[in-house]
Amino acid sequence: MCNITRCVVPFSGHKNVRATHRTTIEITTHESLTPRGDCIVGVASDVGCFGLPYNIRRALQSDSSKVRILFTVGDDLFAVYGRGSSELTLTHPQDIVLRKSDFVCPRTLVIGCDAASIDMPRHMVQSLQGGMGGTMEIAVQS
Repeated sequence: MCNITRCVVPFSGHKNVRATHRTTIEITTHESLTPRGDCIVGVASDVGCFGLPYNIRRALQSDSSKVRILFTVGDDLFAVYGRGSSELTLTHPQDIVLRKSDFVCPRTLVIGCDAASIDMPRHMVQSLQGGMGGTMEIAVQS
């Protein structure tokens, strides 16, 4: 039997969203963004890794967990698939980072992802640059 745990994190767009990073994608609770933050696709999120519900964090901390992150901006969807890890600490209070690599730090939500910010459809990026907000749905299968 599959057990799927879900939560949704809302975030805002920002004029400096570039989404050009080749290995990561990030949302943050910070209100502003400089052009240097090329992996960030959303600001003013409700939570960082540490603020996620306990059941999500627990499910992510399994080496066998499979994760789908679904970004929704208006009517547009962008899915990223990765995996959890027993090495995840999920303790960062502001940031949530998805990584193609296996690198783990307090900001890391998921590793081994099949996409990064550069892969986000450009029309979604333009909507975020125009100030449209979105959501990031985290679904963990354990």
